[in-house]
Amino acid sequence: MTRFSKTAIASILLALALAPAAAQAGEGPMGWLSGDWYLTVGATGLVAPDFEGSNNYLFSAQPLISLGKAGPQARFVSRNDNISFSLYDSGAVRAGLTGKIIWGRDGGDADALKHLDPVRFGGEIGGFAEIYPTDWLRVRGEVRQGIRSHHGVVADVAADAFQDVTPDIRVSGGPRLSFASSDYFDAYYGVDADESAASGLREYHPGGGLKSVGVGGAVTWKTTDRVTTSLFGEYARLMGPAADSSLVRERGDRNQFTVGVSASYRFDFTIR
Repeated sequence: MTRFSKTAIASILLALALAPAAAQAGEGPMGWLSGDWYLTVGATGLVAPDFEGSNNYLFSAQPLISLGKAGPQARFVSRNDNISFSLYDSGAVRAGLTGKIIWGRDGGDADALKHLDPVRFGGEIGGFAEIYPTDWLRVRGEVRQGIRSHHGVVADVAADAFQDVTPDIRVSGGPRLSFASSDYFDAYYGVDADESAASGLREYHPGGGLKSVGVGGAVTWKTTDRVTTSLFGEYARLMGPAADSSLVRERGDRNQFTVGVSASYRFDFTIR
């Protein structure tokens, strides 16, 4: 099974795992299954660092999977949003559950990672909240706890201004911030004594703090009622414990760029 198909399956399973918690009170144990649903599938092609903190870039393809019950449509959605189920939506404020699939990382992915402990396949689960201070601005925050890949906590904050230049074309963009605990940094950027001796990297034991600051933007085209395409770009500058890591200082780069295109198709269906 290819990594692409594994990611698609894992994304659907994560969506299904989060779905029951989004059921409204008063429904039966499986009552949340009944109703109108949507499934959005697609793909993204992008050029990005081969691992977080790397100075080498490669082209890769990633699936886009979104599964959920039909309901009030979010006014703005970003490619950076992780799989989410809204539990509260007042129009100006949305909040709920979110989750992220994390793929493993080891020395086979890049020469710079050889002789470092691998990061195992796993995920992050937590919550999100977003507000719309104006009709053209969304501020979203996510806090997620690592599962298996790492045992840390990650918090992401993003603000996106968005403008519909035509009924079908939207331009958006804004700043990003990311924070993490020491357990996260240790998994991705730490170098213990054994790893240092084997890899030649300086020993490094990180604390927690600011992980990165950056900016991102996208042009999204609603090609048809069901097809959406997008051109996007992101820049992040690693900060604090990430930037100070010997992995980044000796074999990587604080500056991280991502550019790509995506296309998706939405299926609507009903479960009775």
